[in-house]
Amino acid sequence: MNYLEIKVSKCKTHFLFEEKKLFEKSFIEVLKFHKEGFAPVKDESGSYHIDINGKPIYNERYLRTFGFYNNLASVIDENNNWFHVNIIGKRIYCENFSWCGNFQENISTVRDFQNNYFHITSKGEKLYEKNYLYAGDFKNNYAVVKQKNGLCKHINTSGKFINDKAFLDLGVFHKSFATAKDKNGWFHININGNELYSERFLAIEPFYNGFALVENFNNTKQIIDELGNKILNV
Repeated sequence: MNYLEIKVSKCKTHFLFEEKKLFEKSFIEVLKFHKEGFAPVKDESGSYHIDINGKPIYNERYLRTFGFYNNLASVIDENNNWFHVNIIGKRIYCENFSWCGNFQENISTVRDFQNNYFHITSKGEKLYEKNYLYAGDFKNNYAVVKQKNGLCKHINTSGKFINDKAFLDLGVFHKSFATAKDKNGWFHININGNELYSERFLAIEPFYNGFALVENFNNTKQIIDELGNKILNV
């Protein structure tokens, strides 16, 4: 049985395999299985993770558990402290946070008790010295951070800014391009932070195989190419 074949029921209280209830057990809440082969569940004893045979993979119980990413999962203890645990349920560092993200590319975003966002390594160490208003997940070696001045920039896995450009809002890089917003609206940029075209939009999506859906300020939608040429109305 492959983890991809196990589905979560609509009521999110049990699992299904070939449309039949799996493990013959219901929970208070379940989340989907991840590639590691484990799923977060909650029953009367608390929250924990199970394997594809429905067996707990450790003895510890938490207030809440989330999915495994890079063999590490975010959990909340009875004191509302957030941290990450490994696949035997043991925390991997001593620090507590007010919120934890998931490990993406072996780096996780976290929020401390002073509401600062930053990234940590799998050892719980800060990736860099700075604190931010917000820090997003890494994707393809880059992440978005929002500075204390309210402007957003991209950083690399060393915590360094990848260019000297800053924007009102940013998206992650997808196939060499990212979405960005300035005072005039949304547009697309390259790795150097340079605009691909001069047009601005009310809303945009990342490029999908060379084309992107955009919304104009009159609420009409169009498809554009990577040069900003309008291909068709939708």
